[in-house]
Amino acid sequence: MAKTNDSIQHATDTTQQAHDSVAQFTPLYPDGIPAVQGNDSVVSHLADLPVMESPKGTASVTHSRGPLYDTGSMSLLLMSMFFIVVSFKRGYVYLENFAHNLFSVRRRRENAFDNHTMSDVRMMWALIFNTCVMEGLLLFYAVGHFVPSLWQGMLENVGLNVGALTAMCLGFHLCQHALYATLGYVFGDTVSRRLWISGFKASQSLLGLLLFPVTALLLLFPAAIELLLSIAAVLYALVRIVFVFKGLRIFFNKFSQSLYFILYLCSVEIVPLVIFAMLLVAICTQLQS
Repeated sequence: MAKTNDSIQHATDTTQQAHDSVAQFTPLYPDGIPAVQGNDSVVSHLADLPVMESPKGTASVTHSRGPLYDTGSMSLLLMSMFFIVVSFKRGYVYLENFAHNLFSVRRRRENAFDNHTMSDVRMMWALIFNTCVMEGLLLFYAVGHFVPSLWQGMLENVGLNVGALTAMCLGFHLCQHALYATLGYVFGDTVSRRLWISGFKASQSLLGLLLFPVTALLLLFPAAIELLLSIAAVLYALVRIVFVFKGLRIFFNKFSQSLYFILYLCSVEIVPLVIFAMLLVAICTQLQS
């Protein structure tokens, strides 16, 4: 019986020694497998891999900074549309008389019914302001296209440049209005002056409506700038021709007066545009300095 107990005790000692040997195991390579020991193909492959592969990406795309993405420019555009919508409810009669104001040269004495109401005047100025905004946006692209040295500087502050160009167009309109009123007062009577001024106001109001789709397309597709600027120039020329033709019918009704008409075209229609273009480039250059 004592022999059996000795065998059990021997087995217990052996098991305890086995547990002790596992608990006291020391790794053979605590710092990793040395290079000389890396004979395994997997280990060799892992050793050849880089720590981190270089990330790959696509080339950056420059975000457009044109008027379409500028808060100030879009605020001007939305403001002009808002003025038209607000004025339309009571000023739609002014739109109905577009054809009469553009083409009619019927001479009749002014009476109480010929006076424009405040609603008509408000509608007229809303349309003229819309014209100035459209021209300001178009001129922003035109200056950048024809004077490339100013383009990058103009993109740095789009809202300021568009606002300045719009203000210049409004100032040019007021100067033209004063010039036509003065010429009508000097060379014509009250009825002739009234017909001429009404034609000028109607032509300017119509111009903004015609330029609106062209301006919208230019904002969305600036790559088509040459085509769209050409269309805008043609529309401007057509509207001016309609106005000039009305003035011709009012003031120049004899062939002997053709010389005066040529002088009128040069001094009133062409020279102011040239001066305005030169002043436009000068102010844009000053804004970028």
